[in-house]
Amino acid sequence: MTPTGLLGGSFNPAHRGHRAISLFALDRFALAEVWWLVSPGNPLKPVKGMAPLSARLGSAQAVARRARIRPTAIEREFGTRYTVDTLRALKRRYPKRRFLWLMGADNLAQFHQWRDWRRIAQIVPIAVIARPGYDRQARRAPAMAWLRRFVRPAVQARNWTNWSLPALVIIASRPDPTSATALRALEPSWSDTYLTTCRRDAVSHRSF
Repeated sequence: MTPTGLLGGSFNPAHRGHRAISLFALDRFALAEVWWLVSPGNPLKPVKGMAPLSARLGSAQAVARRARIRPTAIEREFGTRYTVDTLRALKRRYPKRRFLWLMGADNLAQFHQWRDWRRIAQIVPIAVIARPGYDRQARRAPAMAWLRRFVRPAVQARNWTNWSLPALVIIASRPDPTSATALRALEPSWSDTYLTTCRRDAVSHRSF
């Protein structure tokens, strides 16, 4: 079983903060790879201001270069919009991989709004990457009322492949403060750079 981290998001655009959290997870959880799931459309984010999928995948490929990070738009191939459906499809297609879901403390704060979020926790272990000082905020997230009983000690992080589900661990790191919102404000036409090249998906190996 190949230990593989999953980091979902719009990547609108991808930036060094995504890379930093992925490199941290690769080491902390002894992962072989981290897959960036570049979403065709995040149900919790507005459509306005969202760059085309090919541009967002292109920015992810540029930021992930020379690291064990594989950006993918495989959700478009699956036809899934919700994480719970994507995880089911991934487990069916890649039975020899063991997946770990990665999220920031800000995602945990709205996790209770995700479709079938309890089912997600029953499909894969969840690793919450929190900034120093945000551990208490993460533990007060609405979903934690149910998840709290399944929290594992951070010192056991490398043993995540042996955990029974549901399982959640909260790890503090010092992620890069770069913001996609700030990058878009600084360069509104950033996506133009990535719209002229054919993209090859690093996971499905399909071109588009």
